[in-house]
Amino acid sequence: MASAAEQLAANINFGSIAKAEELKKRIWFTLGALIVYRLGTYIPLPGINPEALAQSFQNASGGVLGLFNMFSGGAVERMAIFALNIMPYISASIIVQLLTSVLPSLEALKKEGEAGRKILNQYTRYLTVFLAIFQSWGIAVGLQSSGNIVLAPGPFFLISTVITLTGGTMFLMWLGEQITSRGIGNGTSLIIFAGIVANLPTAIAGTLELGRQGAISTGLILGVIVMAVAIIYFVVFMERAQRRLLINYPKRQVGNRMYEGQTSFLPLKLNTSGVIPPIFASSLLLLPATIASFQSSDGTGIIATLTAYLGHGRPAYMFLYAALIVFFAFFYTAIVFNPTETADNLKKQGGFIPGIRPGERTADFIDQVLTRITVLGAAYLVIICLIPELLVSYAALPFYFGGTSLLIVVSVTMDTVAQVHGHLLAHQYEGLVKKAKLKGARRR
Repeated sequence: MASAAEQLAANINFGSIAKAEELKKRIWFTLGALIVYRLGTYIPLPGINPEALAQSFQNASGGVLGLFNMFSGGAVERMAIFALNIMPYISASIIVQLLTSVLPSLEALKKEGEAGRKILNQYTRYLTVFLAIFQSWGIAVGLQSSGNIVLAPGPFFLISTVITLTGGTMFLMWLGEQITSRGIGNGTSLIIFAGIVANLPTAIAGTLELGRQGAISTGLILGVIVMAVAIIYFVVFMERAQRRLLINYPKRQVGNRMYEGQTSFLPLKLNTSGVIPPIFASSLLLLPATIASFQSSDGTGIIATLTAYLGHGRPAYMFLYAALIVFFAFFYTAIVFNPTETADNLKKQGGFIPGIRPGERTADFIDQVLTRITVLGAAYLVIICLIPELLVSYAALPFYFGGTSLLIVVSVTMDTVAQVHGHLLAHQYEGLVKKAKLKGARRR
């Protein structure tokens, strides 16, 4: 079976995509949904002064707003109806996931299978609405108190802004679910992916224009291109890296039949935490700059001092960024992977790791291996996230494409391509089954 799958995978090409009608429908649906999302990022909130908003955002673009603007594809800068993007839903998902490991009632729901998962998803939606209302209210109050951005301040503007931004987030949450079920790839990830990639051509064009004008040397541009290709290759290699633990299953008898012992593997990803550590670390470090941008300060005070020391490229920023990434890598890995639960499941299924006693010893061994590979995973995240910071600070590059966005783009691309391959394999297997049935019918 494995050799047949490999042979089919090797024959995947654009011609096979053209023949797979179901896959084409899914691809067109995904593209259409992403176009709808991109159109929504250009529809501004009612009652906003665009010139004053652009000036205010330029002063605050170095904080968390700049990070969210990158994820939303410029919707925050334009204060569009999708300015909150899908971030409240992601925050709610992370919070529910963290609470699942803390509250016994939620942990019991998680173990109930599909029924429990539906209840947890419903809790996530409710929390998304709450977070979206809270964030949109903060944005509305901030806009209204920031000079002449709002044309007609008052309760009507506050209520309309909250309803519009919350409705935009709920629509994107629904759109992401539709992409996941009727399209290709994970809908939520693809929405963030589309927002990040949307501004990339403009940034590249601006860099090439500066090179044409002589502001940046041609050698630096070529060096950055080569480095970008090498980093992408490195990210793909590390995201696919696994530590496989050998699992043996002894012989067992079911009725009158004797089943031979089987061997399988327990895959442990090198980067179990994904892109969560860089996102959390960036948000925490950019928070002082965001608060300072909304204050009319003369450069004194605690917030102003923190902003001065935690600016992009500063040694304190680099050190804290790396330390927070390492901390959240270990913290989130401990949340999403439970060695004790995994060891118990193996014991119930009769599986064991050769040379390790089932139960507590197996849990300790898995935890030890997971800790060691998480050290490598955290170091990999630090390297990927600090390289863009160094380029911006010391090479004076005119655009910023951070490690977080790079990880998201590469990870989503890999996941989407894997799903396309899966649909093509299923389509080719169906074709082989139909041919086999036709041959059998002819022989009869």
